[in-house]
Amino acid sequence: MRENNQYTMAKEIVATLQNCGYIAYFAGGCVRDMLRGQREFNDIDIATSARPDQVRAVFKRVVPVGESFGVMLVLCGKTSFEVATFRRDSSYSDGRHPDHVYFSTPQEDARRRDFTINGMYYDPLTDEIHDYIGGQKDLEKQRISTIGDAKERFAEDYLRMLRAVRFAARFSYTIDAATRDAITLLAQNITRVSAERIFQELDKMMRGPTPDIALALLDELGLLQYVLPEVAAMKGVAQPEEFHPEGDVFAHTKQVLSFLPTHPSSSLAWAALLHDVGKPPTQTFEDRIRFSGHNTVGARMAEKILRRLRGSNKLCDEVVAMIDNHMNFMHVQQMRKGKIKRFLSRPTIEEEIVLHRADCLASHGDTDNCRFLRSIQEEFREEDLRPEPLLRGKDLIALGLSPSPRFGKLLSAVYELQLEEEVETREEALAWVKKISPKRMVCIGERT
Repeated sequence: MRENNQYTMAKEIVATLQNCGYIAYFAGGCVRDMLRGQREFNDIDIATSARPDQVRAVFKRVVPVGESFGVMLVLCGKTSFEVATFRRDSSYSDGRHPDHVYFSTPQEDARRRDFTINGMYYDPLTDEIHDYIGGQKDLEKQRISTIGDAKERFAEDYLRMLRAVRFAARFSYTIDAATRDAITLLAQNITRVSAERIFQELDKMMRGPTPDIALALLDELGLLQYVLPEVAAMKGVAQPEEFHPEGDVFAHTKQVLSFLPTHPSSSLAWAALLHDVGKPPTQTFEDRIRFSGHNTVGARMAEKILRRLRGSNKLCDEVVAMIDNHMNFMHVQQMRKGKIKRFLSRPTIEEEIVLHRADCLASHGDTDNCRFLRSIQEEFREEDLRPEPLLRGKDLIALGLSPSPRFGKLLSAVYELQLEEEVETREEALAWVKKISPKRMVCIGERT
């Protein structure tokens, strides 16, 4: 493990606790990742025999974040480290938190954790691994296994079923038979977990290195129908083979996810996952299979899904805009200069181009429109694509026009002329407005 600044600070905390007579180790995910060959860490948790009051006595800057569960934050400069007391848990009546905790030993502490690969400890002072639950063996076999009885572990916190999927997809590991069987049996219980926590796990999956594998596992294990029923509905929805030789809408969506860059943003990942969610309800069979208006329907559905999962307003707005616009890419090479400039000035355009490329690669394979848009971007500078408007509302008022709903259309028309380079100065824009009759103003906006 490379000793970066965070590692050094965490090691000092362990050394301080050990010098005071307590057992202290690095714990959990950082140990797993170290054994997998990861060299640097941004999140190191510490487990210790010191109780919360003893941790508070040892360190000057301590914040209790879960003192009843034995969890404290030790502050080192601007960095904080979670320091948790070894414990064993009683039953979990609420399906998330233990009813009672009992401070105990490293061995018992390991047995309460979720998966074997997450249940190991590392002593940075002696460079020793402490593995009481077979985590190293499962790492070698590249296998996700619960610690102890799988049904009991999941009943303690049903979110662990999604975590099993995330780790399996992230590391390209298998899920052992007992763990798979328990998830399949208990899948419906995922609905007992809060929407916020489900969203966080799904978001990590979709932003991970293999979101397509995560989606396939969610479906195989029976979880998808409960967390994203609208996505599960894509299965079996046929598409015209001449445009989609890859198969149905669900197969296409998995392919799109596979063509995303590694670790995409949340907005790009969710837009890719949901871009065709409107196809099942819009499918028609006329001269061929069609999905008329599926982008608009899908945008509305995506908004409902993300609101239900408590996604942020920003994420919701960006994903909805991207899905609603994704079919317009087929027309970009026929757009007038002003319209293509406005198209490329969209706040999410960079991610939309990436999404369109993945969409094409997952179907017909033709990425000409992406290359065309990139060539236009190279042709125009940023200020050419997004110039400051020559006129604003106050300029129209100064001309003696009364504020009305037509203001927006008029300003939009002037801006379109500006993008087309038909008017280049404020004076030319004002002159154009002056010669527009009230009757013609009604039709303004049809150019776009």
